[in-house]
Amino acid sequence: MIINLSINTDLVRHILTRFIRSEIMRTGITRAVLGLSGGIDSALVAYLAAEALGPENVLAVRMPYKTSSQNSLDDAQLVIDDLKIPSLTIPITDMADGLISREPDMSNMRKGNIMARCRMIVLYDQSEAFKGLVIGTGNKTEILLGYSTLYGDSAHAINPIGDLYKAQIRQLSRAIGVPVAILDKAPSADLWTGQTDEAELGFTYDQADKLLFLLVDQRYSPEECVEAGFDEKFVALVVRRIRRNHFKRVMPPVAKITGRSVGYDFLYFRDWGT
Repeated sequence: MIINLSINTDLVRHILTRFIRSEIMRTGITRAVLGLSGGIDSALVAYLAAEALGPENVLAVRMPYKTSSQNSLDDAQLVIDDLKIPSLTIPITDMADGLISREPDMSNMRKGNIMARCRMIVLYDQSEAFKGLVIGTGNKTEILLGYSTLYGDSAHAINPIGDLYKAQIRQLSRAIGVPVAILDKAPSADLWTGQTDEAELGFTYDQADKLLFLLVDQRYSPEECVEAGFDEKFVALVVRRIRRNHFKRVMPPVAKITGRSVGYDFLYFRDWGT
């Protein structure tokens, strides 16, 4: 089966820059803050935000931990220099180690979650200082698989790339001019030395994109995906991840007691007052 994930990059670029501009300015704010990791997702968001709001209105924050790769810092700097956006480098080592040092045998997963939440604190502090909304940098593949830290890298006011699979992120990034050094590097959250996304997941983004496209966009059942040629164990693994991580994709459920429960019966209409 041929699965086509190609996008009209000009149209998507137009939609996303308008989305950033309208969603931020409807709040009365004209600026944005984002964490710039040196990876392709945050680089793409920086380019989109600079185009939507003007480079001077986008603050890029690099937040290295002591084990972070120098290459990641250097690649982030390529974006900063190319876009000529204001930037800060705020190390999170002291913040994170205040908790990590309490348990020398702490797992990498726990350490990574602590780092991600420290970065969230930094971004929201800079959101107040810079008077800009925090923009998310998670793609559709990561969101569906739950490959994020709740109240860490998943915390933001808006997310312009959350409906683009990783393959589509690459297409748009190439079209918009993201530096080649970033386009060609292995995806990594840079949480510990040698860490890569695909090694942690146990499969490639290319494999995941195609299966998720069938499951989510085309509404295939898991059985139909197997019939289409996907390995049964791989399908079961991905479906399990989608189900298990649903709580990361929604607001916390509220127990219903009254006839007007917040988030269920009472919804704040977006056009009120705008």
